[in-house]
Amino acid sequence: MTERSEAAPADSPTLVASLWSYLPGVAALVCIGLVARLLSQVVPYVNALIAAVAIGILLGNLVGVPDRLSPGTETHKLWLEAGIVLMGARISLETLLAAGAELALVVAFGVLGTILLVELLAMSLFDIPQKLGSLLAAGAGICGVSAVVGVAGSIRANEEQIAYAAGTILLFDVVTLFVYPAVGEWLGLADRVFGVWAGLTMFSTGPVTAAGFAVSETAGQWATVTKLTRNLLLGGLVAVYSIRYAGRGEAGESTVSVATLWSSFPKFVIGFFAVMVLTSTALVSSADTTQLTNAYRWLFLFAFAGLGLSVDVADLRETGVRPVALVLTTLVLVSVASLFVIQAVLGG
Repeated sequence: MTERSEAAPADSPTLVASLWSYLPGVAALVCIGLVARLLSQVVPYVNALIAAVAIGILLGNLVGVPDRLSPGTETHKLWLEAGIVLMGARISLETLLAAGAELALVVAFGVLGTILLVELLAMSLFDIPQKLGSLLAAGAGICGVSAVVGVAGSIRANEEQIAYAAGTILLFDVVTLFVYPAVGEWLGLADRVFGVWAGLTMFSTGPVTAAGFAVSETAGQWATVTKLTRNLLLGGLVAVYSIRYAGRGEAGESTVSVATLWSSFPKFVIGFFAVMVLTSTALVSSADTTQLTNAYRWLFLFAFAGLGLSVDVADLRETGVRPVALVLTTLVLVSVASLFVIQAVLGG
């Protein structure tokens, strides 16, 4: 009894100190988010989310992120995932079910086409090593760097291959975040068409969400839903690549298991659909839905401030030419083809 009572005070300060270490960085994200929000209100045509990313990139590369702030600023992925979960409150279950079959079909063909095109171009036109080509295919086809890391373990890729693939994907995350909204406005795309297009052809979840909401609330919601649908396929892709490389004797014995698939699965997707279903019932009032909507908008703002701070321009410069050329070629071809398909299937 005495030993337990003596151990408790020793653990408590450690927990408090750990939580306190996150506070300065989180406060920095809040400050950047507030500045971005203010800019969007006083400067015409400035979107708060894009401004938060831009400010973060400038500060992170011109000033740097002090070590004291790093623990807190690195939590930006947590805020993004929490925001996506709460965003489920704004998605109508009825609307999603109405477009479910068409959306699932578009996503399935889009993902499959992207992966096969990257693999084909990597082996033929660009002469890129097989494992690096597979990592690029996963990143471009499913969910950016998360897919690169998930597939890397199943094919036993080395650190250099992972670095090249991740760097290439991050480069296009930054570029497409700013280019897609401009192209969408130039083409005069309907909000739903733009959202599905961005969600289907951009890479990582954060930039997809930011680009969608930079256009409109509707575009942001469709971009996120489409992207989450793609994310659901990550576990299956990890399994396919694991079997493929194990069958060729290149990855040792197969690493496919329930634990492997679960570890690669983006679990926040479950939360998103759970909130969407819950808020479609009478258990959640319209006032509660409004509060959840305000909460996810603020979470996105702070998350994108951290996303900008995490971009290291110096690292992006080290990305190889051939991986960039491969992904650029794929992105252009898939984006153009997908846009025609989306407009034909969904209208607009």
